Amino acid sequence: MRNDLELDAIIEDYLLGKLNAEEKEAFEQLRRNDATVDHKVVSHKFFLQSMEEFAVQLRLKEKLNSIHDEIDVETLAADLRPHPSKVVQLWRKHKSAIAVAASFLVLSLVSIYSIQHNSKQEDRYEQVSRELSKVKKSQNSLIRTIQSNNSSAAAKNVNPGNFGGTGFAVSTNGYILTNLHVVNGADSLYVQNNKGESFKVKAVYTDSQNDIAILKISDKNFNHLSTIPYTIKKSISGLGESVYTLGYPKDDIVLGEGSVSSRTGFVGDTTQYQVSILVNPGNSGGPLLDNNGNLVGIISGKQDQTEGAAFAIKSKYILEAMRAIPQDSLGDNRLSANKRSLLSGMKRTKQIEKLQDYVFMIKVYN
Repeated sequence: MRNDLELDAIIEDYLLGKLNAEEKEAFEQLRRNDATVDHKVVSHKFFLQSMEEFAVQLRLKEKLNSIHDEIDVETLAADLRPHPSKVVQLWRKHKSAIAVAASFLVLSLVSIYSIQHNSKQEDRYEQVSRELSKVKKSQNSLIRTIQSNNSSAAAKNVNPGNFGGTGFAVSTNGYILTNLHVVNGADSLYVQNNKGESFKVKAVYTDSQNDIAILKISDKNFNHLSTIPYTIKKSISGLGESVYTLGYPKDDIVLGEGSVSSRTGFVGDTTQYQVSILVNPGNSGGPLLDNNGNLVGIISGKQDQTEGAAFAIKSKYILEAMRAIPQDSLGDNRLSANKRSLLSGMKRTKQIEKLQDYVFMIKVYN
């Protein structure tokens, strides 16, 4: 508790500009390295802004009330009603006070509107955050509801599942990476490849902080994949860098293309990129790659009511998740990122041909 209070005090000093240059640099480094601290800074910034706007509103109301008290409203009204001919004289006599009162009234209304508007924005952020923390299956989480009348699945006598998302291979022996919000709370999980073959999987690692889950295909009918063609990018992608994703918003794999539009995600989240890609329910968990076939992130969500504003968890946190799995639990199935991309120098169409075997539809059963 004491440490939390001390951290809150440091965050407030940071936002109010009270830290010296050395302290500020140290804290910003901590913020870059610790996603929890970064989230707290963003939340506290919203809180301080709301408090300041509320204080401005109160000051405006107090000023308006003070001016109102200085005006003899009853006398003014009485003078106006029986003596319409004196309106001009009364206006000339009281125009300064009336003008000031009107100005503060307008400012007060504008301030109230601004407070309400910001409150709605903040509520919307909290709602998204709450849904992720509770892992509700919603459109904002980009989880696709799979229709039970899927004829191809029925023909194979395979239940199509209740919810779906996307995942991609991070090893040749059946380790699949996706979003935690896609699979959390599932009674059973399956993945389906681009040939329509389904395999049972189990979750072997989850990271609720960064919304990452690693699955392992446990089906004996699964044959090892060929060498993973992409590598996981260790550096930060630049603004404007071309990127694309493959996912399963429907039963066939779908390509989405765009660019990195911001190095931070929703409300400044430093664990994410914002990308200008149109995504839909079912794209959650899909790989985000650059033109050289480097994995730069994993699609995790989109901004409500804003088309073409998607968010992707940075590749740094994919590497951290892979390293966090206890090696003794992996046995001989050690996870390690490729050092070289096999897609570099290929045209986009050729890259996609190779990638399709490594991108899977996630089927969730509740």
